[in-house]
Amino acid sequence: MMRECEEHGYFRDETCPICGEDGKFLMNDYEMEKVGRMMAGILRHGKFDLPMDDQGFVQLRKVVSAIKENRNRMQWLRPHHIIALVETDPKGRYQISGDLIRAMYGHTIPLDLQLPTENVPDELYYPTTEEEAEIILETGLMPSDRMMVHLSLTYQDAYNAGSVRVENPLILAVDVDKCFDAGYDIGKAGRTVFLCKMVPADCLRVIHEEELND
Repeated sequence: MMRECEEHGYFRDETCPICGEDGKFLMNDYEMEKVGRMMAGILRHGKFDLPMDDQGFVQLRKVVSAIKENRNRMQWLRPHHIIALVETDPKGRYQISGDLIRAMYGHTIPLDLQLPTENVPDELYYPTTEEEAEIILETGLMPSDRMMVHLSLTYQDAYNAGSVRVENPLILAVDVDKCFDAGYDIGKAGRTVFLCKMVPADCLRVIHEEELND
């Protein structure tokens, strides 16, 4: 559940992880999930056609109003509920700037996110299957159901993401410097997510977990 500690801010737990106080109740798990799904629909997929700038920012109050107008059971929703979700999101999926909010990744609509490209790790990772890997290693890695290729910070992050789709994903390693040299910048979109328009085939290789421990 979501609660707010008067001294330490928002948290997702029964008690504040810093001082142990109960804090003020904001949302239960069910409500958090429902609001989160609505936010994703609006900010990643353009649901309800709210005004959005080229970088994906929408006015926070318009997001709140749209959710309330389309979900009768969410008339309690206020901007601070969404701010709480954003500030406590372990994946860093959203960004708030002043009175604006945007999704950082997962978009199915074309945007110019202008993500930071500094301090990107030398290697990033992508989950796939053996069958798909054969094609990717020949033609390169391109977006499928989203506008950008989503890469993971670590092997385990990629494996966890891939496990949602297949039982035992094969992991591809991305040579970041080589990708930049080829003209395909990679930007940081979340705590463990990076985005690129595409990854050329010669920037990719299959990697196995045991290689990371050598």
